[in-house]
Amino acid sequence: MSPCAACKILRRRCAEKCVLAPYFPLTEPSKFTTAHRVFGASNIIKFLQELPESQRADAVASMVYEAGARIRDPVYGCAGAICQLQKQVNELQAQLAKAQAEVVNMQLQQANLVALICMEMAQTQTPQEYSPQQSVDNFISSTSHSSGYQNNLNFFEENTNNLNSLWEPLWT
Repeated sequence: MSPCAACKILRRRCAEKCVLAPYFPLTEPSKFTTAHRVFGASNIIKFLQELPESQRADAVASMVYEAGARIRDPVYGCAGAICQLQKQVNELQAQLAKAQAEVVNMQLQQANLVALICMEMAQTQTPQEYSPQQSVDNFISSTSHSSGYQNNLNFFEENTNNLNSLWEPLWT
């Protein structure tokens, strides 16, 4: 019988009922080396002996992960990685909220622009001719013709001061 990775690294004889053998196979010596550097062989053995067999595999995986984190960051270990990830999540949530607010702001601007266009179209038509949907349809159809498009551009250029005063609260 060949020794497990733990017994080979510790240079000892691997017993038939070695506690470490099922969790540190010979094919993965780095698992034991990492855990051994942080926790020590005797602590790993004691810890595994105190646990029921059903929980030992998870405990070994946790020890190896924590040991790797402690080697990368000796002060904070896994807690440092968790804090870093939480910070990233908070930053991304803030960016998402900002983007959502910008979308809502743009939708409100679009609605205000359509309302302004409808109001201007209503003022240029007699009360019998006016319907809001017809005003929007007329505006859209007039922008498809070059002369109508130029007239609408002139209208917007002439009324820039009025529009700017209406837009100010939307850009804050």
